[in-house]
Amino acid sequence: MHMLWRTLLHSVLSRFGPRLGHYDVASTRFITLPTDQDILRHMNNGVYLSIMDIARFDMLHRTGIWAIFLKRGWYPVVVSETISFRKSLTLGQKFTVESRILGFDEKAVYVEQRFVRPDADGTPEIYAQGFIRGRFLKRSGGVVGIDELVDAVGAVPEDVTVPAWLLEWSADVAMPATRAAAPSHWT
Repeated sequence: MHMLWRTLLHSVLSRFGPRLGHYDVASTRFITLPTDQDILRHMNNGVYLSIMDIARFDMLHRTGIWAIFLKRGWYPVVVSETISFRKSLTLGQKFTVESRILGFDEKAVYVEQRFVRPDADGTPEIYAQGFIRGRFLKRSGGVVGIDELVDAVGAVPEDVTVPAWLLEWSADVAMPATRAAAPSHWT
């Protein structure tokens, strides 16, 4: 339930946050709450993924992309995601999630998100880094094609490219197009 309130709060805050270009880095501020903690007294790994959702919506609002989607009846869905951890976030720590669009393949968009806190010298330090592959669906049914998406949000800058390793990861973790039976060792 606390994630719902956090989402609503950031929906309001994003309306007043600085406007960004479609491919700019969005910085969204958070603080670890008691409800974010697990039994080891650090932020639960699943909470990172929920906070990434909130930060992506903040990015979409502040870049103006969300308004474009609403007008066309589109909405985003996560196809796959991965996250790596370097340091733990503990109760009461302030941190920022930096979100940016990395680029596209023939079917999806890729977003990088980093959990950042200043170190003792004030230098930004990455605590965790996640990547998502997302698609866009039409409320009327069907998938938004990448050409259609790019036409709606504008030209993609030259430096917006998906790293080769991320494209390989995406292919490696993709679910089959058809419903697969459970492996025999699961039954």
